[in-house]
Amino acid sequence: MWNYEKKLEYPVKIHNPNPALAKIIVSQLGGPHGELGASMRYLSQRYSMPNNKVIGLLTDIGTEELAHLEMVSAILYQLTKDMSIDDIKKAGYDTYFVDHTAGVYPQFASGTPFTASTFSSTGDAIADLNEDLAAEQKARLSYDNLLRLIDDPEVRDPIKYLREREVVHYQRFGEGLRSVLDQLDSKNFYAFNPSFDKKK
Repeated sequence: MWNYEKKLEYPVKIHNPNPALAKIIVSQLGGPHGELGASMRYLSQRYSMPNNKVIGLLTDIGTEELAHLEMVSAILYQLTKDMSIDDIKKAGYDTYFVDHTAGVYPQFASGTPFTASTFSSTGDAIADLNEDLAAEQKARLSYDNLLRLIDDPEVRDPIKYLREREVVHYQRFGEGLRSVLDQLDSKNFYAFNPSFDKKK
């Protein structure tokens, strides 16, 4: 299914540790609109899609979200590499440090651990694709909010790239939804959800 290329989708090159930034960026790893939930959402939903085009779309985007998970993890690692105890205390990173040291752990910026309850897989193509459209806009908003808070150009650069990809994913999910609606026979509910057998 996958060919793994041993490099990041987009380079991350951060030279100045900043645990205060890591503390907020972690939300895009395992937060309510983060990359872990996005990848799991799309790779789960693909099984109930009614045509190969949309199955492929969810596989493509779900796979790319795994690459984004890797990028966010690299950002977090580079922001916390070689930080001092003084850096940790000043940034308020001490509560994270106690539990995870500088390990990359999926959680919300507020400290809540990642939970699968942040995403949905209903088995209904139209419901799921609308969920996906909304999810991409929420992820885009999260990246917008991070960019409002971050001044370091080395940190902003990969975050701007990630934000742009959310916009592209939104557009592609719109195409997928149109494909499903075009396929729909308005007299047949089960075209929405091919996992059910048609009634005889």
